Amino acid sequence: MPTDSFLLEGWAAVGDSLVVCSLLVCCRYQAAVDAKKSRESKGAASFGTKGPRQGGHFKQDRNVWLSLIGKLRKDDRLPVVAFTLSRKRCDENASGLTTIDMTTTTQKSEITVFFNKSVARLKGTDKELPQVRKLKELLVRGIGVHHSGILPIMKEVIEMLFQRGLVKLLFATETFAMGVNMPARTVVFDSIRKHDGSALRNLLPGEYIQMAGRAGRRGLDTTGTVILLCKGDVPETSELHQMMLGRPTKLESKFRLTYSMILNLLRVEQLRVEDMMKRSFAELDLQRDAQQAASQRQELEQKIRDFQESVFPMCDDIEKYYQVASELNDLKHSLRLKIMNSANAAKVLSTGRIVVINNKEHKNALAVVLQLSTSRGRLASMSETSKTYSVLVLCEGKPNTSTSVERTTSGKSEAVPSTPAVLTGRTPLFHPEGPSGHMVVDVKPIEISVISCHSLRVNATHIIDDYRKRQQPRFRDDLPGREASIATQELLRLVEANPDGLEAVDPVKELNIRDIDFVEKFRRTQFLEQSLDTFQCVHSPHFIEAFEQTRTKQKMLESLNRLKFLLSDESLQLLPEYRDRVQVLKRLGFVDANTNVQLKGRVACEINNHELLVTELVFENILSHMHPTEIVALLSCFVFQQKHTSEPNLTDTLEKGKRLVIDLASRLAGVQMECGLQISVEEFVGELHFGLVEAVYEWARGMPFAEITNLTDVQEGIIVRCIQRLDEVCRDVRNAARLVGDPVLYEKMDQGSSLIKRDIVFAASLYTQ
Repeated sequence: MPTDSFLLEGWAAVGDSLVVCSLLVCCRYQAAVDAKKSRESKGAASFGTKGPRQGGHFKQDRNVWLSLIGKLRKDDRLPVVAFTLSRKRCDENASGLTTIDMTTTTQKSEITVFFNKSVARLKGTDKELPQVRKLKELLVRGIGVHHSGILPIMKEVIEMLFQRGLVKLLFATETFAMGVNMPARTVVFDSIRKHDGSALRNLLPGEYIQMAGRAGRRGLDTTGTVILLCKGDVPETSELHQMMLGRPTKLESKFRLTYSMILNLLRVEQLRVEDMMKRSFAELDLQRDAQQAASQRQELEQKIRDFQESVFPMCDDIEKYYQVASELNDLKHSLRLKIMNSANAAKVLSTGRIVVINNKEHKNALAVVLQLSTSRGRLASMSETSKTYSVLVLCEGKPNTSTSVERTTSGKSEAVPSTPAVLTGRTPLFHPEGPSGHMVVDVKPIEISVISCHSLRVNATHIIDDYRKRQQPRFRDDLPGREASIATQELLRLVEANPDGLEAVDPVKELNIRDIDFVEKFRRTQFLEQSLDTFQCVHSPHFIEAFEQTRTKQKMLESLNRLKFLLSDESLQLLPEYRDRVQVLKRLGFVDANTNVQLKGRVACEINNHELLVTELVFENILSHMHPTEIVALLSCFVFQQKHTSEPNLTDTLEKGKRLVIDLASRLAGVQMECGLQISVEEFVGELHFGLVEAVYEWARGMPFAEITNLTDVQEGIIVRCIQRLDEVCRDVRNAARLVGDPVLYEKMDQGSSLIKRDIVFAASLYTQ
């Protein structure tokens, strides 16, 4: 449904009108900015200057909501969903609206009857939980709160009342936007900034559209209303445009290899793990082109069979020469990348340094560095790969070019150059056929093929200014300035004196690049260059023809090998990780050397969460000697996901069990690292969260839920969800005990599951009644 988007700026209200009214983003954005500046200037004159605000005080927030809700009620724009990207803020905003009452007497009665009927299925003190009482008081006034911290049965009550139109104002996190039939007349964004687990960022286009799409009720409203609250600075137009009209988030495959998946597939002979990976979305593009690649492979194989090779005298070693020259070309390219990204190379490439340029416009042309170009913006000074250098390059007389030549380059020279000279880097320097000229261009570091030992004294500023001046139509026929002419003549003199190339700086001695891998490649390059003259084929009168024939054949063979690779399992992105994980399973005894699943592996197949760690706990009898209440409490670390909680008060047995679990997790992480998996001990152990161990322990011992909430700062809904998922882990461990033949652990897990399945945690869903 179409929506009207508005910016709402301002804190106070006068009567029914906000100090700054709702402003349409697309056409009155500047008005919102001007109004904000005007209000701030008045405030500064009255109370002194203030810094930029990221959000308001609690009382200011309350005033904004009171004024906004009053305005929306007057304009008949209820019900409202207020998306607040923080559970804490949802609760605070709802609690602050103590003076708002948006329901009639009839609606209050209907809400009360439905609420009491729903809560009647709870037992004992669960009916009087603080959250239950608080939500009832809010709902009677037409206000609701919906986020993961709300008890599941309370969320269902709120959802059903919202569908009936009895909840007029709902503070919700973005998960509410996934509701199938939860439309509202108006959607309000408390903020467009959210924390995604690693950083604070603006909403993505898909996230915004999903939430804003709640605005507008099908069959009741012609358009929906979306309001963005500007509690801090007014967002930039570029940010709003990107959020509202930007490209949707690209679909990415979330297919991940797990040990449980691998073990289950290894037990099925008819299906390989590689076949499963091929069917994943991550391999979609590759597999979609598989049929075409197979056809190309057949055609290429036929071409190779039909290829007619001529026999040239003295060229028996031409294929070996081609291989050496190709390796030399690849090594030079690799070394050049390393050299250009080194700190010392940036120092050497100062004004006056003579270099050799190779790109689409200039082939092996001599040039002098003028300055590090900053025309690409801030990134040019932050990243080596984004640097550009302004250079004066030798060329034919009177070139027709502009000051800065833009190019697209792959960052790599030709994979297989067409001549032996180009392939080996022995191409003579460019020499103008007629009068010499020059150009001032920007080149990327990768386009500098040689940093020579020579340098000139030049006035870079004069040369650049003079060249730019001569690009203007009225000065185009002017003669070059003295500085540019001298530099051009010096470059021409160097070319004539050194037609085969200039001596390059030694990267090891002069640039002080001491990386072992680099030094080995550099020595290998020197060796290969010396070995080129030892081949017999270079003395053959048919050397060029033989080389071209060999190059054509080798290109076909390389293309064929590439197609074979694409059609094989080796091209699968996750294949290296799969092999590493299989190696882990072999090291731990889950499979044998022939990848036959062993007892440990069959047990791990029964585990759906942290299968390696839980299986090792079972086989090392860490759980068997513990009481059922202690076992379920310890297992909660596998399902609880909140990182920051209050520190639980654990018994000695639980504290010892916690240490054993952490030690075992550290050992397993070490094995995975040794087998090549990119996971650290801290990361693997960090997946275990022990914040609810005490709460689960006391719950299993029979403590009422009202008292459980006093043991931790975790919200009620998250506690319930954790215990519900914990029951699944108990069933997994019970099945594992059955497989290994441990009746004691089996009985304890069965008992532990029964202890936690009670009262509000496992209350029946209202949707099933």
